[in-house]
Amino acid sequence: YDAMPAVSDKDHIRGDKNAQILLVEYSDYQCPFCQRFQPTMLQVMKEYGNKVAWVYRHYPLPFHQYAQKAAEAGECVAKLGGNEKFWKFSDEAFARGEKAETNLTVDNLVKLAGEIGVDSGKVKSCVDSGEMASVVKADMDGGSGAGISGTPGTIIVAKNGKKELIPGALPFEQVKPLIDKML
Repeated sequence: YDAMPAVSDKDHIRGDKNAQILLVEYSDYQCPFCQRFQPTMLQVMKEYGNKVAWVYRHYPLPFHQYAQKAAEAGECVAKLGGNEKFWKFSDEAFARGEKAETNLTVDNLVKLAGEIGVDSGKVKSCVDSGEMASVVKADMDGGSGAGISGTPGTIIVAKNGKKELIPGALPFEQVKPLIDKML
C-alpha cells in the first residue's frame, strides 16, 4: 500500500491531520459494506479521540448505479460548504444509502445538501456540470494504484509511514487491535 497518494489539504479529513494514525478510507456511498462500516469508523473516532484522523476518499464501484454521481455530489458540497458540511453530507448519505434507488438519486442528494445548509441550486448545477468527475477519478486511480480493489478499503497509516489494510467492513473489535499495533 506504499503507492497510496499522501494525505494533503485537498483531502477530506475528520480529526487532526497530524494525528498519530491516519485512517484513509476508500469508500462508495452506495456500497452496503461501506454503510455497515460507517458506525465502526464513528466508534473509532470516539474511542481514540485526537490520536486518529479519518480521511475519506471516493471509490465508487462501476456496478453501483448511483455511486459516481453521489461521490460528485459530495465533492460539490465540500467545494461549496467546506469540510464540516462534507462530513455531514457523508454521514447522512450513508444513513440513507440502503434505499439507494430513491435516496441516492441526484435530486435527493441535492435536497440533502439543502437540508444541511448548502445551497442546493449550486450543488445541482455543480453535479450536472460534471466538474467533480475528475476529482473522484483521481481518488479512484490513487486507490487502485495503492492496491485497493473493493470497498470499504481502509489503509491505516502510522506516523512512521508504516501502512496496513483493514480488509473490508470489519467490526470495531477487529479494527481496534490493528490500530493499537500501529500506535
